[in-house]
Amino acid sequence: MRIVTLGSGSPLPDPDRAGPATLVQAAGASLLVDCGRGVLMRAAAAGVGAAGLQAVLLTHLHSDHIVDLNDVITTRWVSSFTPNPLRVVGPVGTQRVVDRTLAMLEDDIGYRIAHHDDLEEPPQVEVTEVSDGPVDLGVDGLVVTAAPTDHAPVRPTVGYRVEAEGGVAALAGDTVPCEGLDRLCDGADVYVQTTIQRSGIEAIGLPRLEDVLDYHSTIEQAADTAQRNGVGTLVLTHLVPAPTPDDAAEAAWLGDAAAAFTGTLVVARDLTEVVV
Repeated sequence: MRIVTLGSGSPLPDPDRAGPATLVQAAGASLLVDCGRGVLMRAAAAGVGAAGLQAVLLTHLHSDHIVDLNDVITTRWVSSFTPNPLRVVGPVGTQRVVDRTLAMLEDDIGYRIAHHDDLEEPPQVEVTEVSDGPVDLGVDGLVVTAAPTDHAPVRPTVGYRVEAEGGVAALAGDTVPCEGLDRLCDGADVYVQTTIQRSGIEAIGLPRLEDVLDYHSTIEQAADTAQRNGVGTLVLTHLVPAPTPDDAAEAAWLGDAAAAFTGTLVVARDLTEVVV
């Protein structure tokens, strides 16, 4: 199992960090978890194209996690030369978002069909809305499970547990600790969690930024969730405020997490890779 943090950034534009997205490759399948800005450029660097994805798994419908879903839909469509519907899995409301995205793309779709004789129909997107339980992607040897998370007032939100080849990965979007998250993380080899640094946000002192403190996991909360559930490796991503990409800047994040977690710690950069 290969896990790549395609984008380790947040809603705040960053020259070094694309928006939140994680690639999981296992059992011959490539799964994209969330579609933050720049996702397909980072996926290309990881050796994966839109046409080769088995599914997109959305954790929730906040703009920074779905902003490039339209790019995935369009690029898959124009780079596939046989029928290749895109499977999109997400919380209740995902079908509505996909329908609106396709409506936004109507002009572009019309232009491309008019210009290319071999494009005879618009992009095909198959949506599965999930809340709690198994997710059947039709891939032998791959087990995917969804569970509810807590990002209130954003509702509903989900995380995913991916099991294959003897490995287990838990992938959470924006959430505070909760029972569903514990179930996803139980005994996982790798736990990827969007994370904020409370001290860094409080030092900036902007009320709108401080608002995010009550619905994201802090470094300490992510570490506690990992420790409580026997996780092997904790990957901190979606970093707010993001450390500069050097070892010294990341040391504070590692130190805060190490106070609560005794396993392996990773502060993600774009294209950080973990193999199980």
